[in-house]
Amino acid sequence: MNTNPYRQNREELRELLHQYHNLKMGRNHTFIEEDAFEIIIDYFDENEELSKAIEAAGFAIESYPYSANLLLKKADLLIATKKYRDALSILKRAELLDTTDKNLYILKTDVYLALDEQEKAANVFEKAIYQFDGEEKIELLHELSDVYDDYEHFDKIFDCLQLILELDPNDEEALLKICFWTDFTGRNEEGIRIHQKIIENHPFSEMAWFNLGSAYQGIKLYEKAIDAYLYTVAIDEKFDNAYRNMGDAYLRLRKYKEAIEVLQKALELTRPEEVIYEAIAHCYDKLGKYAQSRSNYRKATHLNPDNSQLFFKIACTYMNEFAWESAIKNLHTAMQIYKMQPEYNLALGQCYMEVGKIDAAIQYFGNVVKHRPKNTNGWLELLKCLYKTAHFEQGLEYVNHALFHTNEKPIFFIYKCAFLLTLGKSKEAALQLELGLSKNSKLIKKLVELNPGVLQNQLIIDVVVRFKSKKK
Repeated sequence: MNTNPYRQNREELRELLHQYHNLKMGRNHTFIEEDAFEIIIDYFDENEELSKAIEAAGFAIESYPYSANLLLKKADLLIATKKYRDALSILKRAELLDTTDKNLYILKTDVYLALDEQEKAANVFEKAIYQFDGEEKIELLHELSDVYDDYEHFDKIFDCLQLILELDPNDEEALLKICFWTDFTGRNEEGIRIHQKIIENHPFSEMAWFNLGSAYQGIKLYEKAIDAYLYTVAIDEKFDNAYRNMGDAYLRLRKYKEAIEVLQKALELTRPEEVIYEAIAHCYDKLGKYAQSRSNYRKATHLNPDNSQLFFKIACTYMNEFAWESAIKNLHTAMQIYKMQPEYNLALGQCYMEVGKIDAAIQYFGNVVKHRPKNTNGWLELLKCLYKTAHFEQGLEYVNHALFHTNEKPIFFIYKCAFLLTLGKSKEAALQLELGLSKNSKLIKKLVELNPGVLQNQLIIDVVVRFKSKKK
């Protein structure tokens, strides 16, 4: 009894290689069987001696010219060495001998893809899939979906995966892929029907339930999505992506406590992720629990210290608590990463205004309008700051810039009116007010907010009365 089969196999291989060497040298040799040639070819291939493998395939085909299998082996080797035209020629010979081997079509497709002829590659599979059934048809459909991916026929990828699932509703690869392509192509209604049908016959398919939830989520049916995810985790309680998606659905329904609960469950099941900590922090922020919100934002920063938005969001939690100095500190951290982000400059300007550092506030508001001159908010904050700190001449100068850059937004006529009034230019102020109210008569409230005593000015009262009578 042989106690060392590995040694026997090595000896058999050595003998085959010896016979093959004799064949090459033209010496007397023992007849080499077709399957023995395959072993020799595979040996050279596995040892990355591709030129020797191709040579061996050539000798094998001379001995067995009608072997489609040997022709396919040689074509595969030629593809590996980028001799695509030679491979195509060999594959045409193989096709004359046998059209029932799926590898023929896979290799032809590999050649066409390598030659950047994606449409021909797709045509090969489109014709071939009708010749096969069962597992072979499924394999070809998977290959075809990859070809469609290569030349960006995304709807056809979805169609391939749908066909696969009709043949095998439990095909794991298809179930994984169709979830993504359902969302990417926006074919959520079809995705819902496909997975409802699968669930009817396979009610314990956690992937089908998950995909159903994802499809519902794609059309914003969040309650139904959550129900599907709950079935998913009932079948597989460690399905972390179901908890993640459920958290997103709860968040969109503004059910922040429920979102926190399932997102924390997701963290228990998978490695820590910045996006999950950020989502939890957002939920706590919405619940007004700012300390817990900051704690989770900080956990996110440990995973990605270069994400300036996280430091900005920490600063916003401090601003909500009127903790201006702490907010300023975190905003400066954010700006070390992304200095000229207008959103950060705007927040810094607001904070510095609150702590009475007016020059700094003006500087940061100035940065905002410099980089986003058409944005209304930056101008409004700058003008409010100048008005409240009695920089009236400067304010009048900037309000003219604001009108120019924002295509004369009505609100800025109101600000111009306010600045002119403080400078004792009542007639010009009344004219500016008239221009503003002609575009939006409700803006008088903004003027009163800026200067409650404005209605003591007779010229202003006359303009307001005139517009009220026009409305009647």
